[in-house]
Amino acid sequence: MRASAVLLAAAAAAAAACASPEAPLGVPVADAPFAGIGVRAVEGIPAERHIRNLRQLTFEGENAEAYWSFDQDRVVFQHRGEGVPADQIYTMRLDGTDLRLVSTGTGKTTCAYFLPGDREVIFASTHGASAEPPPPADMSRGYVWAIHDTYDLWAAGPGGLRRLTDSPGYDAEAVVSPDGSRIVFTSTRSGDLDLWTMNVDGTGLRQVTSEIGYDGGAFFTPDSKRLVYRAHHPEDPKEREAYLALLREGYIRPMALQIMTADLDGSNAVQVTRNGSANFGPYMHPDGRRILFSSNMGDPKGRDFDLWTVNADGSGLEQVTFSPEFDGFPMFSADGKRLIFCSNRHGAHRGNTNVFLADWVD
Repeated sequence: MRASAVLLAAAAAAAAACASPEAPLGVPVADAPFAGIGVRAVEGIPAERHIRNLRQLTFEGENAEAYWSFDQDRVVFQHRGEGVPADQIYTMRLDGTDLRLVSTGTGKTTCAYFLPGDREVIFASTHGASAEPPPPADMSRGYVWAIHDTYDLWAAGPGGLRRLTDSPGYDAEAVVSPDGSRIVFTSTRSGDLDLWTMNVDGTGLRQVTSEIGYDGGAFFTPDSKRLVYRAHHPEDPKEREAYLALLREGYIRPMALQIMTADLDGSNAVQVTRNGSANFGPYMHPDGRRILFSSNMGDPKGRDFDLWTVNADGSGLEQVTFSPEFDGFPMFSADGKRLIFCSNRHGAHRGNTNVFLADWVD
């Protein structure tokens, strides 16, 4: 069966499955070419002394932002490829099997995360505005990210879909605190790209950041009391106006993103990196002291992204991965013994991004 037919059949099955609260989360996608074929052990790189027993979980298309379930038995991730023209949300076991479609199969989705109990997944999607995905970014402007104003946050589970946000503008990049009490996400509801938090049922909205510029890609620290995130705050008035003008057209230019930490109310903000490079995907080790993130600081041309660790005070910078291709979206397991990340290494073709699992060695 072609992947497009698989997707349509899975979407139809999802609607039927949602009618039963006892049904499992998502619907099986048995013969998709990008996963469901088990784990493949792959050769590591000798310089990567923090990574051992590297395994590949997906094999085709673009697979990104793979994050652990609370019970650490599954991951949720987004995929696009043959027959799936815009990112959709899937879950799978840690051996790459039992692939399930969680999103609707329509619109475009991003940034999924399990809710406590692992019976629901939150994600951003444009399907509430249109079944057709929004147009891709206009690359005649150079390298830009599209900030689709039709993104809202949804929760999908056996009981169906719940809409968590319904505000004009962009709501996306949502993750859940380790204690399961709050969601942090990025929104333009203030007129700028700021961090907000809310309860897991969508109530209790609170604005976290307010400085002009992009604040996003946040994760909670292990104690759920602080946030670690990426940010770019233009200081020159002309640069600020250029940023806001581009944002009004639905784009940002993610060039010099720095890693930040802050309390949940935005106070006690600390800039961790100061390298003039593009840094993103920061995730704190369960010890609460070290941050793992992706950066192009090691490539003079700014094209290759590797994983790095740094102490929360900005000291102790160390390179973790050394692949000549993209490595990003890292996340530690709750006990700090395993690492999941996405990479172009061992790709079947150019642009093939896959999910990898490894043991973490301190």
